Amino acid sequence: MSWEIELNFNLKIPFFGRKHTAVLGIDITTTAVKLLELSKHGNTYKVENYMVSPLPRDINDNQIQQVEIIGAAIKKAVERSGTKLKKAAVAVGGSSVITKMITLPIGLNDYEMVEQIMIEALEYIPYDIDEVNFDFEVMGKNDIDSSRVNVLLAASQRENVDYRVTALELAGLKAKIVDIETFTIENAFTLLVSQLPYSVENKTVVVIEIGANLTTLHFLYNSRVIYTREQNFGRKQLTEEIQRTYNLSYDEAGIAKKIGGLPDNYEIDVLEPFKRHMVQQIQRCIQFFIASNVSRPIDGVIIAGGCASIAGVDQLISQAINIPVHIANPFINMELSSRVDPKNLSKDASSMLIACGLALRSFGVND
Repeated sequence: MSWEIELNFNLKIPFFGRKHTAVLGIDITTTAVKLLELSKHGNTYKVENYMVSPLPRDINDNQIQQVEIIGAAIKKAVERSGTKLKKAAVAVGGSSVITKMITLPIGLNDYEMVEQIMIEALEYIPYDIDEVNFDFEVMGKNDIDSSRVNVLLAASQRENVDYRVTALELAGLKAKIVDIETFTIENAFTLLVSQLPYSVENKTVVVIEIGANLTTLHFLYNSRVIYTREQNFGRKQLTEEIQRTYNLSYDEAGIAKKIGGLPDNYEIDVLEPFKRHMVQQIQRCIQFFIASNVSRPIDGVIIAGGCASIAGVDQLISQAINIPVHIANPFINMELSSRVDPKNLSKDASSMLIACGLALRSFGVND
């Protein structure tokens, strides 16, 4: 499910009539712009181009200036990557999107369905309808009433979509697709299942993204997201603790965190407490889910994001929750073009899930 920019039904940005077009997956985070271009030959994907372009730490609150800075970062990533593609897919964050499963009578044509959804949207969307982009997707027959179908409605304030579309335009790109981050995780998950030592059929797997400011847990059952939870915790807290402990600037602390060279007491006095706090945050979220879903045990965990590369963090989480934990690498079975540095991609792999889920839209994954 996604918003298809170039079409125009009665919905603000509908998804019907899609054609599969090669697109760049562009993930815009609070700290960087991540670009990914994939190709496919038979059943094998290939990384054609990828690039990570950092964003300034303190972006001005002025939204126009923010868009200009992000647009410049995207343009830089495009130029440095060498990609020739001009269409892109971006995503809006789960917390800025409202989703609701509704039921409608079976047999409605497209226009009747749009009319009914407009009525439903007025009830469920707490914004002026003229300030909202929304879309829907028919999910199949309702299990309780076979005369009705389940329809997933998604909505986001228009400024959330326009913000990303404008940033792409400033970089010389056209927004082909505006997706939802949760659904890009579902897309990327199709590449992660081969890393698991068990079938995911009828299994619950948690994909944990540890970002700069937020940790997001996506609970998937049968490869579909059934629950998402966010925690205000991320790797920025580690950088700030390094900054405070060793009297460094924020940028100096960030560099030291990546390349090393910190005093001998770093691991014991700074890194280990951070790791324990991270595990506690994750453990609390998982326990909450288990308590609310007693009949649905968790079978596995995949960790992603910058903190996933901290040595031993997967074992630490696994010991705390008594569940197998794996580190995400969506590129493990992919070929690489000569333009891609294998070492750099390996370092960034666990942080590229959303970009990867977006790039997969070139091939109709999860349309």
